[in-house]
Amino acid sequence: MAPIIKTEKLNHLYSAGTPFERLAIKDIDFEAEQGEFIGIIGHTGSGKSTFIQHLNGLLKPTSGKVLFNDTDIWESKAYVRDVRFKVGLVFQYPEYQLFEETVYKDIAFGPKNMRLTENEIDLRVHEAADFVGIEHELLDKSPFELSGGQKRRIAIAGVIAMRPDILILDEPTAGLDPRGRDMIIGNIRSYHEKMKSTVILVTHNMEEIARSVQRLVVFESGSILMNGTPAEIFMQGDKLQKIGLAVPEITRVIMRLRELGLPLNPSIFTVEQATEALLNLKGGRKRA
Repeated sequence: MAPIIKTEKLNHLYSAGTPFERLAIKDIDFEAEQGEFIGIIGHTGSGKSTFIQHLNGLLKPTSGKVLFNDTDIWESKAYVRDVRFKVGLVFQYPEYQLFEETVYKDIAFGPKNMRLTENEIDLRVHEAADFVGIEHELLDKSPFELSGGQKRRIAIAGVIAMRPDILILDEPTAGLDPRGRDMIIGNIRSYHEKMKSTVILVTHNMEEIARSVQRLVVFESGSILMNGTPAEIFMQGDKLQKIGLAVPEITRVIMRLRELGLPLNPSIFTVEQATEALLNLKGGRKRA
């Protein structure tokens, strides 16, 4: 199966030809399959935000290509406009982009720009509100009357309402309390499971990404350093820590227990996996 989106030797140069010239991403080869849930991690300045803005045409490559369904998205102005509806991007702190007088109108903004019928727009607004857990009685309220977590979910609903083939979220839980973070991640998981869309999640929170994604891509200095399953990536915890990235708390615990001599699998990255491994270890020692 051909990937739904792919980049080939993607480069982006900021402030070209000036003393501030900087190569933000270099020679990025990346692809995502239909229905994949991918996590992107990397420290601030690693290039991950610059990269994702190329996937829906917000930034144009200095060189290289972005292919959506095997077609270069910059083939024509009409095609790149179409791709922006099919590859939905939720920026960090998206609630700052709310501007309509009601929640309903904010969620409906994207579908209206798609020139859908009023009935179809109404269907999508209510569907998106359900996905993110916004009660229908809130649709007539001003978004500015609501809590920070609710505003965040409204902003995400506005992108979901376009029913993108690919949903990209840049730090969607930044600044939220633990309850708000869990709710947002649960909403995203539910959307992925029900819609079978490709989801790309950029985050610094290793615990939430470990529990959600099928594949992890690690950015470092504008390039892809690592690409694999969460187990494959987190078993290289020392390498991640050397480039300034945290690993899940439980992974650090397992690393320490291994240093102390316990024969535990280094690919453990969730509490459930650790509990099972320790119980099996205990059971094996009893039998011995």
